[in-house]
Amino acid sequence: MNMKTCIILLLLLWSSHSASAQQRVRLNEDWEFVRQDLGGIWEAVRPRKGGNPEDVPLWTRVSLPHCVNATDAVDPDLNYYQGPAWYRTQLAVANPYPGGRTVLHFEGAGQKTEVYIHTTKVGSHVGGYDEFSVDITDAVAAFTKTEAFRKQFNGKVPLSVRTDNGRDLELMPSDLSDFNLYGGIYRYLNLVYLPAVSVDRLFAEAQVDSTGKTGSLDVRARFHAPVASGPATVSVVLKDPRGKVLQRVEKTLADLSGDLPLARFAVRAPRLWNVQDPARYTVLTTVTAGGVASVDSQRIGFRQATFVKKGPFLLNGKRLLLRGTHRHEDHAGVAAAMTEDQMRQEMLLMKEMGVNFIRLGHYQQSRIILDLCDSLGILVWEEIPWCRGGLGGSVYRERGRQMLTNMIEQHYNHPSVIIWGLGNENDWPGDFETFDRDSIRSYMRELNDLSHRLDPGRKTAIRRCDFCKDIVDVYSPSIWAGWYRATYTDYKEISRAEFEKVDHFLHVEWGGDSHAGRHSESPDKALQQVPPAAGNDHSGDAARFAHAARGSKDGDWSESYICNLIEWHLREQETMPWLTGTAQWPFKDFSTPVRPDNPVPYMNQKGVVERDLTKKEAYYLFQSYWTDKPMAHIYGHSMPVRWGDAGEARMIKVYSNCPEAELFVNGSSLGVRTRNSQDFPAAGLRWNAVLREGPNEVRVRARRGATVVEDSLHFEFQTAKWGKPARVVLERVSESDSIVTIQARVLDDKGVLCLDAAQFIRFGLAGDGRLLDNLGTPSGSRAVQLSNGRALIRIDRRGGRSVASAQVATLPTVFLNL
Repeated sequence: MNMKTCIILLLLLWSSHSASAQQRVRLNEDWEFVRQDLGGIWEAVRPRKGGNPEDVPLWTRVSLPHCVNATDAVDPDLNYYQGPAWYRTQLAVANPYPGGRTVLHFEGAGQKTEVYIHTTKVGSHVGGYDEFSVDITDAVAAFTKTEAFRKQFNGKVPLSVRTDNGRDLELMPSDLSDFNLYGGIYRYLNLVYLPAVSVDRLFAEAQVDSTGKTGSLDVRARFHAPVASGPATVSVVLKDPRGKVLQRVEKTLADLSGDLPLARFAVRAPRLWNVQDPARYTVLTTVTAGGVASVDSQRIGFRQATFVKKGPFLLNGKRLLLRGTHRHEDHAGVAAAMTEDQMRQEMLLMKEMGVNFIRLGHYQQSRIILDLCDSLGILVWEEIPWCRGGLGGSVYRERGRQMLTNMIEQHYNHPSVIIWGLGNENDWPGDFETFDRDSIRSYMRELNDLSHRLDPGRKTAIRRCDFCKDIVDVYSPSIWAGWYRATYTDYKEISRAEFEKVDHFLHVEWGGDSHAGRHSESPDKALQQVPPAAGNDHSGDAARFAHAARGSKDGDWSESYICNLIEWHLREQETMPWLTGTAQWPFKDFSTPVRPDNPVPYMNQKGVVERDLTKKEAYYLFQSYWTDKPMAHIYGHSMPVRWGDAGEARMIKVYSNCPEAELFVNGSSLGVRTRNSQDFPAAGLRWNAVLREGPNEVRVRARRGATVVEDSLHFEFQTAKWGKPARVVLERVSESDSIVTIQARVLDDKGVLCLDAAQFIRFGLAGDGRLLDNLGTPSGSRAVQLSNGRALIRIDRRGGRSVASAQVATLPTVFLNL
């Protein structure tokens, strides 16, 4: 790890803890869980030890964050569970503040939540993605007076939480959405002790004048205070990015109701927040009442974000091409319940890929992600989960308004946020008997007005609802050149035509699916069937049937094709001076209920990394176009076998941002090539090499000035032609500790590997071990399509004996003793 990365990690660690100045503890351990409903709350508060052994249901121990659908979301044989679930624990409550409040702060739980202290319901919330708090002070005080507190619970307070992600047409988002509506307490839950008077919400509006030389900061606050709290003294301190105190304001407030202005600061020559130097100031607010002080700390940034009418995007007065991606809160083995370390790892990988912009799809995401975007210099489009299905009634609409309000208020101070998203694919009907465009337009106007009232300084946007594109500030049409429509060579032409239709154009969502580990020697063959600029993606995006020929339906889903598609987009974006920017969809493969027949069942596989953050080939392609740190990567690290005729030259591609590179094949130099981003493919860093049958070694040495970077790989070159698949071979390929990796290969009747075999294979296991499956990765699913005639899975032997099996339809099942 280099020094720069270490510094970033230290800053992130500091920032993640500085935002919480009150006494706060994460309630991560000592939880029990049951995935079903209870007959009544009393079933949750029975003694956890020494009770009746015939009590039902059976609770299991878990830690938070925890997702109800950690594994079943990608189980190839089941619909994922949607319904109630319960969590319970016992709290030792000791609020140190006289007259203080004890609060449970949920950073997110899905999708509807009820909270109980013993048998008393103390709060509820609807919405799976915004934060909410439940004041448990009075219920705790009442329970501590009971005999049960002293005898049955040994001085602790029983806490029970019911979550429910069951289908509900009056809830955003729609179950038609291309992502799972997860259940559980899948973000952090905090026990917070507050003084009687404290800051409930602080709004810091940082602005910069047109010259960028003068900044202003308006600070206002909403207080949590008793009705008759008396006067309070408030101090607001502004610190620069180095921690130096710049200014201080103090005042006495007789009335703490409403949103109150606290301070206005003029800042001379502010250090501007940008993607290379995400400088942040600190606003420290202290409110003192009754001799008790409460402190709130917020990190803010000064910056100008401008969408030029019919033109590019400017950050601090200079053009910045937005180089973006997307994120779903989803990860192998845990689904939505990602830890802070996992989130940090994911965002650092994005930054190292060259990302400076992200659309958070399609809902408000964890405060940790926003803090990371602030710290790393990644601009943000964040949106509410009005996604597909149409428009519901009054309850549905009020929930949408509340979600928008919560998102803006909770993430108002983040300098990374430049766009509030109001919806996604709202032209997609299905949930309700009627689909009325006028009603959708009316509601969209209402949300647009609400957003601008809550935050006049940021733009609004939607993606793919053409009949509402005139309402919002920024619009993204649906293009998907080379995947759901047309060919990727039509990308610039289609984009320019869409750009002319709106004042502010931003292209989010492009790319295509790739089955990690699947490669092709002729990836663009399917494009020969696709007429230029043909087709559209206004229905059936997930379907690979009907419609005109297109990449998603007729392509091979190989990494080879997707790399070509992505590179064409990247090279064209460099030649579009009017372009604000784009966001590739998405960074990481994620689970979805609407794609059961994909190569990894129930997975959207458009990521440039797998669901466990394993890099695909496209990750390095993005690096070669978007980053400055010298890098070089030979295409095909996950391609152990290449194929062709004996003596036939095959193209070897290198992705690098260095000006020149030299390739060596089996020890011989094939010469130096010069990089040119417009020389497709591989920006000119490609060589035609005659490979020898059997093992080959390829090495590249790329140079920028005195800096040299290298990469190498080994692969087999197969010249034997294969016939019809005849048998499966199952073999052990590696073992580390108790984890064994096995590989299945499909061969013809002569024992030749069938490199175009793409059937589904199903792994099984009997004995002491356990399949490491339901991970949503090509090597972590017991049912998965072959990649060039092969598939992998891992097994935890657990110190015992097992027998693994592999089954391909029409072929004999095979077994392997472990």
